Amino acid sequence: MADFTQTATVKTAVRELAAPIDSMAAFTSIIDDILTNNPWGCTSYEQAGVTLPGVSKASESYTGRVIYENNEAKTVGTISIKAPTPSAFNTDVSTIVATTALNTAMGGTPSHDSSEDRFSCTLKCHHSNGELYSVRFARDSVTLSSYEADAIRTGLETWADTIVALA
Repeated sequence: MADFTQTATVKTAVRELAAPIDSMAAFTSIIDDILTNNPWGCTSYEQAGVTLPGVSKASESYTGRVIYENNEAKTVGTISIKAPTPSAFNTDVSTIVATTALNTAMGGTPSHDSSEDRFSCTLKCHHSNGELYSVRFARDSVTLSSYEADAIRTGLETWADTIVALA
């Protein structure tokens, strides 16, 4: 009978943030800076004959709620929002809050508490040693996964130490 033989030691590391990233704008600014400036020195690579960038978005998600309160400040309804991009999320929130017929049907005044929003973005990265790994940013943590070389974690950690929102 054949045995499984370990061929790789894949690791995961999580950085829990001291405080949640305070806004979607701050969050998207961090992601945009990574995609624009490539601070980890990721390298482009070929897959199926196509040259791919060293760092790219693999997935992203933005969620939140609009809460409806009556004149006694009692919650009478909520609408959950899940959107694929920050722009879509902001459009959804403003559309829901501005819809008079919906506000009347709910029987309350709408408000969006952005402190309860959740957002995440996973970046697919290619290290110069050939490894593909992922970095998932959430409002309260950063997760590095599917890496083998400790230099990848060290580089990410050194960079994160320079970003106030990632303390």
